[in-house]
Amino acid sequence: MSATWYECKVKYRKTHETGEQKVISETYLLDAISFTEAEARITEEMTAYTSEEFMITNIKVANLAEVHPFENSDRWFKTKVSLMAIDEKSGKEKKSNMYLLVQANDVKEAFDNCTKAMENTMGDYSIPAINESPIVDVFPYFSGEVEDSSEEMNAIKAETEDVVNEEVLEDEVLEETEIA
Repeated sequence: MSATWYECKVKYRKTHETGEQKVISETYLLDAISFTEAEARITEEMTAYTSEEFMITNIKVANLAEVHPFENSDRWFKTKVSLMAIDEKSGKEKKSNMYLLVQANDVKEAFDNCTKAMENTMGDYSIPAINESPIVDVFPYFSGEVEDSSEEMNAIKAETEDVVNEEVLEDEVLEETEIA
């Protein structure tokens, strides 16, 4: 299952190194199942990040296929990747676009990192656009959280199956009683 990425815009008072306080608005990216979960996760992350009050001003689904962090990079770039395919009926070349978020220090490095991210792609592609993103930080799920979620889901599924099985058994007993 692919992740749904949410862009969360947060406004808060930031204290600069000079001691001056200024209200700023920053954009963060996180993956979540719903808007409600995105709001809860950004609240949790921002509570750990700042002791000041903050306000979540916007949450929207990000149009991103994949996110690729790279070490020793401090900025995020949104790259447009055009995948090429040949339409078998008409024989014409078709392009389909997807967007990747790549971490890099500059546009050239973003291009190189995007190429690294796409190196296992079987088909042809081109990178027609790279733009610096306003995203300050990315908060993906950690593997431990995902495993916990799947264990919880399996437990819920097992409980549901037990209840359904008990109801089926009760129905069968009632039918046998009615027949006899």
